[in-house]
Amino acid sequence: MKKTIYFLIAPLVVVCGLVFANREIKNETKPSPKQLSIADRKTDLDERKKWEASPDGIKYKEWEVSPEGKKVHASYEKIKKSIKAFTNMEAVVTSVTFQRNGKSSGIKWLIVRINDEEYMMQFSPKDFEHLKSLKVNDKIIVRSRSAGLSPNHPYLIISGDYIARNNKVLFKRDFSKNKGC
Repeated sequence: MKKTIYFLIAPLVVVCGLVFANREIKNETKPSPKQLSIADRKTDLDERKKWEASPDGIKYKEWEVSPEGKKVHASYEKIKKSIKAFTNMEAVVTSVTFQRNGKSSGIKWLIVRINDEEYMMQFSPKDFEHLKSLKVNDKIIVRSRSAGLSPNHPYLIISGDYIARNNKVLFKRDFSKNKGC
């Protein structure tokens, strides 16, 4: 009886040891996040100052303090927590035919209202095919990983990484193709 129990416990100990050893090896092989050196930070700061002194940088700074710029920044503050946590945001579609400055480029825009603020989502024509069934006033669920702002756009631009309507996923961005970008 003792031999049987011993033979059952011995392989269990060996397997547990292998699992923990493998776990430690995996933890050791993960690259640590690269810290910027002081010289790199100084270079980045110099480049930023140089850009801020350029005509585009000056124009951007002027836009940032304008009423339009402040409105876009305020709209970001309303959804910042949802973006960082990648949680559901209830939205209503307000436009599926928006064209920036009347330009008819290949880019497709979806305008949505979240918490009484308008937001833009940009899609390639291929990705927008999944959203062709959307109409104005449709209620959707949006998840976004990031947001961007530009003086050339009237609203905050959020990434449409996940869009669902009536518990049916219409679009889900495949990040494996982007290699983390």
